[in-house]
Amino acid sequence: MKKKVSNQNNYAFIDSQNLNLSIRELGWKLDFKRFRTYLTDKYGVTKAFLFIGYIEGNNDLYAYLQDAGFICIFKPTLKYKDGSTKGNCDAELVLQTMVEYTEYDRAIIVTGDGDFYCLVKYLIEQKKLEAVIVPNRFKFSALLKFKICRSYLRFMNDFERKLAYKKEKTP
Repeated sequence: MKKKVSNQNNYAFIDSQNLNLSIRELGWKLDFKRFRTYLTDKYGVTKAFLFIGYIEGNNDLYAYLQDAGFICIFKPTLKYKDGSTKGNCDAELVLQTMVEYTEYDRAIIVTGDGDFYCLVKYLIEQKKLEAVIVPNRFKFSALLKFKICRSYLRFMNDFERKLAYKKEKTP
């Protein structure tokens, strides 16, 4: 793994729902601690914002994510009659990316969602985008496949061995 340049100050903005669902569709589970280390080592990420819907009772998960080095930005969720829960964090991710704009050198956006195309395009035009990390190369928005984005795309498909959660062996 390429070590970061010590003077980099890049921030990651992570669509946790897209990341989690996409990785699980690939048949593995992401080790968030390893992923946070990867972001630091590979991209010089000094702050990693994780956008996640808040669900009562998931406090252990949230504590784990924060201990792993993520800054969790919570969105209230809505519970529907059919039992499903919705907590779309797209607007929060875009807003936080712009609020922090002058604080970072370059942004790393983690998503495969085309709703972020306008943000990605703007960051490219401003020379503020380092990469778009797409969780699943086989299933992501066609908007992110536009020529302007292509050279910034990185895919997590090949990192299962490096970033997958492995149950600790008990003696």
